[in-house]
Amino acid sequence: MKLYTYLNFNGNCRAAFEYYEKHLGGKILTMMTHSEAPSESGIPPEWSSAILYARMTLGETELMAADIPPDRQKPMRSAYLFLSVSGPDEAERVFNSLTEGGETIMPLQETFWAERYAVVRDQFGTLWMINADRVS
Repeated sequence: MKLYTYLNFNGNCRAAFEYYEKHLGGKILTMMTHSEAPSESGIPPEWSSAILYARMTLGETELMAADIPPDRQKPMRSAYLFLSVSGPDEAERVFNSLTEGGETIMPLQETFWAERYAVVRDQFGTLWMINADRVS
């Protein structure tokens, strides 16, 4: 059994995945639009370029996502993507990338458990915890 994270976006799935690929070192494996689905799916014309299914590797895991109608998409509230990074410099780089156009919930700082830790909501509405473990 494997557990994957599946994110829903409000029309900006492509932009989010391309951003994560560029700034977090991910690799997009699949990016399928609604127009690529069988014609009998009956999607409205304005949804033709919206993402039906996307999949990427990010570190040692995979992330999946899609665009969903605005009336069904809600901001993330009680779930976070926990990103474990190699050290303080990488934490700083990732923090700066994810806060660009986003919101800092907890600033990047040293804690009793980590050399650096922060909580952010990125410009796409995804909540992230950034953690650089203490080196013993």
